[in-house]
Amino acid sequence: MAGIGFELRKYLDEDSFSGTAKAYGFAGLISAGPWVLSILGVMLIGIVAISQKVGGQEVEQFTTSVTWIMGTSLILSGLLQLVFTRYIADRLFEGRDHLINPNLFGALLLTTVISGGLAMAAMVTLFDESFNYEALMVANFVTLSNIWILVIFVAGLKKFKVILYSFFFGYATTVLLSIILIPYGISGLLSGMLAGHGLLFFLMLAVIIPEYPITQTVRFDFLKRREIFPALIFIGVFYNLGIWIDKFIFWTYPGTSEAVIGPLRASLIYDLPIFLAYLSIIPGMAVFLLRIETDFAEAYDGFFNAVRSNASLQEIETLGNEMILAVREGIFQIIKVQGITVLILYMLGPKIVSWLGISDKFIHLYYIDLVGVAAQVLMLAVLNVLFYLDRLKDAFWLTLTLLITNSCFTWITLELGPMYYGYGFGLSMTLTAFVGIYLLSSELENIEFRTFMRPREATAH
Repeated sequence: MAGIGFELRKYLDEDSFSGTAKAYGFAGLISAGPWVLSILGVMLIGIVAISQKVGGQEVEQFTTSVTWIMGTSLILSGLLQLVFTRYIADRLFEGRDHLINPNLFGALLLTTVISGGLAMAAMVTLFDESFNYEALMVANFVTLSNIWILVIFVAGLKKFKVILYSFFFGYATTVLLSIILIPYGISGLLSGMLAGHGLLFFLMLAVIIPEYPITQTVRFDFLKRREIFPALIFIGVFYNLGIWIDKFIFWTYPGTSEAVIGPLRASLIYDLPIFLAYLSIIPGMAVFLLRIETDFAEAYDGFFNAVRSNASLQEIETLGNEMILAVREGIFQIIKVQGITVLILYMLGPKIVSWLGISDKFIHLYYIDLVGVAAQVLMLAVLNVLFYLDRLKDAFWLTLTLLITNSCFTWITLELGPMYYGYGFGLSMTLTAFVGIYLLSSELENIEFRTFMRPREATAH
């Protein structure tokens, strides 16, 4: 996202309140757009459906189905997403742009075949619903799995307004068509979701394809053994599964969930607070984009360009200190901004719960989730810097820590009882963030020596 960050920083250079507001506003929406728009879209569809006197059971079936599709498609795409990102980054560094689009088409084809096959197998073996429902579930799963692959491309382009409009129109279409098709029940709601995601998919393709030449139709170079970094496969799966595992545990634990449709379950006590808390990531993600993905990225390029160009040791040390300062400043800004956000939303908690018309019992869990989400933003920033520094081993252990702690802590809190719900997620994210900061601090300590003396296991950045 550094390309977007550099474009947005032009607003900061205006040195005005409106310029600053534009920069952070766009940064927050772009970096957190998929999360926020999907959550708001599903919630809005549910609210409108209930207001139109659609059966509450069908609305719950729709929201549960979409939530499971999003979580599982993210985990599945995690197998390929980071590996493919690395392949594209290396080809761009080499100036071999002609390989981008053919391999993109190959990645989309592979994703379609695998996600479609797995989804159809799940429908045949685990579900006993109508043909329309099962077909729409497969189509939505395949579409979302492909969207997660495309997102890595649009994040690297500088046309941030076009990208933002694409997400807006995609999810606006989802909401509008779902509302229009409400009379057709869950099939209508899922059809509206499919149409909106389909529009988003083709809008992103329309943005990406013209950026690179098309010399061949389909290539699978990214699957060649020398192009695959196994650690990235594990990191992608561990990260996405680590983010979702607490939800899956609450959904499958008998005491905190209920069967909704087929094998899919939902947790009334856990789902709403955690997803409301995720709406608080916008400020922290805005700082992440403008500070880590821009200031640090610039300092990183300066340092390693000096190393590659055989600059003097004094110059290298100076640029190394600037890079370290950029990391520290970025992390500090995230902590400060997200901390203020948590404090404000904490004070507004009772009003938010009252406005949404939900039980006061949710407030305690909502507060804990706010802290957990704030720690997740910090952990993501640290993980991103580790990627820049090519510390895949540290990133591997960090994401594995996330997965193990979130699984274990969530299960323990379930056994302890309702008063402890949410603490597993909050403690896991906080602990993982601190582990990440420790790993990053160890790497940045004497960065010049580590850069020159560590065997380089990978290709150029």
